[in-house]
Amino acid sequence: MQKTAVFGGTTRVRISSQSLKRTIRFSDYYREQLGSPSVRTRDLGLLEQRLVEALQDRFDADLIGKALTLMSGKEEIAEGMDADAVAPWSVAEVAYFCELLASQEDDPKKLAKRIEKDARPFREAMSKAVDIALSGRMATSGLMTQLPVDGALAVAHAITTHAVEPQDVDWFTAAADLTQDAGETGAGHLNTQQFSAGVFYRYASLNLRQLQVNLGLLADIHADETPQSRQQALDIARHVLHLLATVVPSAKQQSFAAHNLADFAIASLAEQPISLANAFEQPIQRHRNGGFLEPSITRLADYWSRVNRAYGLDEQARAFALKEDIKLGDQAAWDSLAQLEKWIADDAQD
Repeated sequence: MQKTAVFGGTTRVRISSQSLKRTIRFSDYYREQLGSPSVRTRDLGLLEQRLVEALQDRFDADLIGKALTLMSGKEEIAEGMDADAVAPWSVAEVAYFCELLASQEDDPKKLAKRIEKDARPFREAMSKAVDIALSGRMATSGLMTQLPVDGALAVAHAITTHAVEPQDVDWFTAAADLTQDAGETGAGHLNTQQFSAGVFYRYASLNLRQLQVNLGLLADIHADETPQSRQQALDIARHVLHLLATVVPSAKQQSFAAHNLADFAIASLAEQPISLANAFEQPIQRHRNGGFLEPSITRLADYWSRVNRAYGLDEQARAFALKEDIKLGDQAAWDSLAQLEKWIADDAQD
C-alpha cells in the first residue's frame, strides 16, 4: 500500500521524510560532494567489525574496541550486542577517540570534562559525516550523551498538491519459465500493489547557524558567525538544494522508473522557516488543458507572494523553473538549477 495523508479534507499520496533523507544520504551525488555518510546501526558487534576494517591501517583492533566501549557506555563489545537504539556513527569521530586513547587520555570523567569545556574539536571530527550535522543525533549512554546533535535540516513529508483518490491497484504476475517449458499454464506468482501519479510539494528548512554549531565552527548557537563559517554552511546548503531537487526514493523503481526531477524550486534565505504547504490545502484542480503541474506552480508562486506581502517579510528568495515565463514576485525564475545553487552559495548575491 502507498502512504497517504488527509489534507484539506482530501486524500493525498505521501512520500515519507525518512525515505527522502535516507535516499539523499546514499546517493552518488552526496558521496561525491559531501563525503561518506554515517553508519547507522544498533548492532555494536557488527559496527566494531566495520570500524576495524575502516581503521585497521591506523589503529589496532583492541584500541578501536576500547574507543567504542567508551563512546557507547558498554563495559565490552561482543558479537550480537545491541545499543539502546539505532544511532549514526562517524568513522572519523571514532578515529578521533582512538587518538585520544592512544595518548593515554582514557579517563571517561576527564574526557567528559574536556567535551563540556570545548566540544568543537569533537563536533568537527563527528561532522566528517555531514548527515549527522544535518539530521542530528541522540544518545542515551556513554560519552556520546555529552555530544548531542540538534538536527539542522528539517524535511517534511512530501504530499501531492491535488487529491489522489481512489488509488489504482495493479495486479501482476510472475511467469515461471521452466514451468511453461514443461507445458503447464498459469503464473508462478500473483499479487497486487497500489500505484498512482501526482505532482508533489516537497519542503525542507536548513538552520545555517545550527549547522555551523554542528560542524564545530561555532561554540554555540549564540556565537557570532564568521565569513568562513557561514560560507562552509552555504556550500553545504547548495548541495542540499540540489539533492532535494534531483533525488527520489528507490523503492519500486525497477517497476515504475519514476526518476523525475523537480520542475520548480524556490530557495529562500530568511530568519524564519516558512512552509508553503497551505497553498495546497484546497486541492489543485486540473488545468483546462489537463494536468496538475502548471496550476500547482502558479498557485505556489502566488501563495509565496501573498504570504510575504501580508507579513511584510524581509525574505530573499529566488526560483528555478523548467517552464518559461514563471515569476516569483517581480523576479523571473532562472532556467538553470545551477544558477539557484550558486545564488545560495553566494549568500543571496545575484
